[in-house]
Amino acid sequence: MRLIVICIHLVVQVLSTAQLAPPQNVHVQGDLLTWTPATEDRDVIYNVQYKVLWQEWNDLPSCIGTALNYCNVSSTKRKNGCVKLRVQAKRHELDSTQVEACSRQGDTCTPEVRLTVRPGSLTVNLSRNHSLALHHGGHAQHRVYYGKEGKPLEDSGCTTSSMSFHNLEQGQRYCVKIEYILYFEAVGPESCIQCVVIPDSEHRSNVTAAIAGVVAVLVLIALIILIAYILIFHKKRIKQLLQPPLEIPAHILSTGSGHHLLSSSSPAESFDIPDVVEVTVN
Repeated sequence: MRLIVICIHLVVQVLSTAQLAPPQNVHVQGDLLTWTPATEDRDVIYNVQYKVLWQEWNDLPSCIGTALNYCNVSSTKRKNGCVKLRVQAKRHELDSTQVEACSRQGDTCTPEVRLTVRPGSLTVNLSRNHSLALHHGGHAQHRVYYGKEGKPLEDSGCTTSSMSFHNLEQGQRYCVKIEYILYFEAVGPESCIQCVVIPDSEHRSNVTAAIAGVVAVLVLIALIILIAYILIFHKKRIKQLLQPPLEIPAHILSTGSGHHLLSSSSPAESFDIPDVVEVTVN
């Protein structure tokens, strides 16, 4: 009996800790929220929630328990202006983690991402010319997240002007995302992550080109020396290889009446062709 209770407890614990794969590529563009199912199971449904500034997350009634992979969110924007959105997958008793939507295009609720890269540095170009700044002044800021591709992005703080990062590894990809902050609270969808490659410096490129040139010259010199060595010390061998094979004319090999071909049987004299002797018997 005790073993059965332990087994039931373990099963309940496993089910409580198990999670469903979350939806992928959760994007909002205009009034349309879209996502990609992380599983092909047909019995998976999705719940969409929205969040207004300084309020808690609320269900979007038209997109609760939907089997679709999109949702029209125009009603939330008409009532509340900028809102944050998130999606959760659900199957029976299993729930996925909530995934917040990002926006690929800058608008009144999402900053536009403009990046400038130089050897060893990355600059996030931010503008004060947006509606939140016009209405709220210095209380509207940008929060910038950045980091090397494949690693979690770090919060680099809030700013109202452009932000630069220095001493970055050349040839590596670095990623950035931005969101609006209004009165120290995140507002609207954050931008989708954008990644760029930090270019090599001109000095480093010149050094690489110089090294490549030196290597090419050394290889050419080595080839010239090798060819000269072969021509000088293996001249006879080269002549033998280039000499055409010796062929005996057909009229000599042919035998006729009263004609006899005399040749040496010695291997050393196999290349000597004797004269043809005619003997006339009276």
